Amino acid sequence: MEEILKKVDLSGEEQGAYNGSWVTCDGTALDCVSPIDMKAIGKVRCADSNACEQIVKTAIYAFKEWRMVPAPKRGDIVRQIGNTLRACKHDLGALVSLEVGKIRAEGEGEIQEMIDICDYAVGQSRMLYGLSMHSERSRHRMYEQWHPIGPVGVITSFNFPVAVWAWNAMIALIAGDTVIWKPSSKAPLCAIATMKLAGGVLKQNGLPDGILNLLVGSGDEVGQSLITDSRIPLISATGSIPMGRHVGKEVASRLGRTILELGGNNAIIVSKDADLDLAIRAILFGAVGTAGQRCTTTRRIIVHSSVYRKLVNGLINAYKQIKIGNPLEDGTLMGPLIDKKAVDDMQAAIADIKALGGEILFGGEVLSGGLFDTGMYVRPCICKVGAEFPIIKEEIFAPILYIIEYNNFEEAVRYNNEVPQGLSSSVFTENLGEAEAFLSHMGSDCGIANVNIGTSGAEIGGAFGGEKETGGGREAGSDAWKLYMRRQTCTINWSKDLPLAQGIRFEIE
Repeated sequence: MEEILKKVDLSGEEQGAYNGSWVTCDGTALDCVSPIDMKAIGKVRCADSNACEQIVKTAIYAFKEWRMVPAPKRGDIVRQIGNTLRACKHDLGALVSLEVGKIRAEGEGEIQEMIDICDYAVGQSRMLYGLSMHSERSRHRMYEQWHPIGPVGVITSFNFPVAVWAWNAMIALIAGDTVIWKPSSKAPLCAIATMKLAGGVLKQNGLPDGILNLLVGSGDEVGQSLITDSRIPLISATGSIPMGRHVGKEVASRLGRTILELGGNNAIIVSKDADLDLAIRAILFGAVGTAGQRCTTTRRIIVHSSVYRKLVNGLINAYKQIKIGNPLEDGTLMGPLIDKKAVDDMQAAIADIKALGGEILFGGEVLSGGLFDTGMYVRPCICKVGAEFPIIKEEIFAPILYIIEYNNFEEAVRYNNEVPQGLSSSVFTENLGEAEAFLSHMGSDCGIANVNIGTSGAEIGGAFGGEKETGGGREAGSDAWKLYMRRQTCTINWSKDLPLAQGIRFEIE
């Protein structure tokens, strides 16, 4: 542990406010505990109201200068940040494992996501395209262009403690915005270590303070101050649906913008024409990866009754081979849940499933003995449920996999769509008609729809996000960059006349 912390420049009590320099804070002291063994790994002094105000003012001031840096040059700064992260991938990945319990491969994979979005953003910095349009008025030119929007607030969750920030921040930077990051209080050390690296790049380039900023603190204090601040035109928030409802309401009340990426309740339809071996491999990672604590985690399997038994037997056999333990050790496929509440929520959900008449097919128990005596480790659970069970419409942030049978494809699609969340979805089938129906207007209602791959592990090149209670926001690739900018329609009259649109005449006789 000490070696990991030393390599990422973390020692003693860290300050929870940064605007190009570390700001001395007078907020409460936040104890950082690793879910691996429940041992203390650090302490962070949370931002107080004075620190929050100082950070916002600096971000506003820096925006006035940063927005005038040409976009390709902003892209070059992002390129340098990506190279710095690339050089520290192993050490930062280990810190992610230490602080939130991801296995090493997933921890390093998260750092790779940051590197990838940096590489993507560099190219995007030369492609902030507008459109030209034909005017109805002679000798007039119309076009649209995109301008930086201002300081952007980014609120992230523990399960992706740094990657989600990078999805937002790197695109916001090339768009000409400054960024204020409020990380999860469950993972502040990852944020501080990342900010030290990224902030160092800005310093080396002689850029002003306030381009990248950090505020560590509670949602009630720091988070609330960000979302109610009319000087921050855009808030991007990733987290639970209740959190998203609150953020959306507060920001909307001041007519600000939001990008909301909230809960998922993701299903895989396994057709009678599916490649079952392929499906089982996808389900295994989708349901067990990050100990079931991804917004894209596979939570529901909707399987054709003719292949139900074969699929279940294959899944149980695969689940039996999952090595659970210290995520920093080679070979471990599942580490701990993030905290005791997550464990309790999982156990309460399993009790509800039983009470409703569901059948536990495998696992679900809290493990004990040795490292497991912390009470943070569970065996992933497979259970058979009815499509009408109320609990399957909730997102339980734990490795519980529901198995639901279906008899015809229309029924399977209906089951996929009958939950309030709409993030990710998949179908496994070799039937072209089923695949196309799933991707059609009458198919999946989710923001992400896949064929013969799982629900988890989206690439950064596509816009990431979902519909319904997932919030409707989009981050990362495609044209998500437009959300971090303001659109402006321009008309230039190069004639000596002044014709009005729609043929209106307004002249003095």
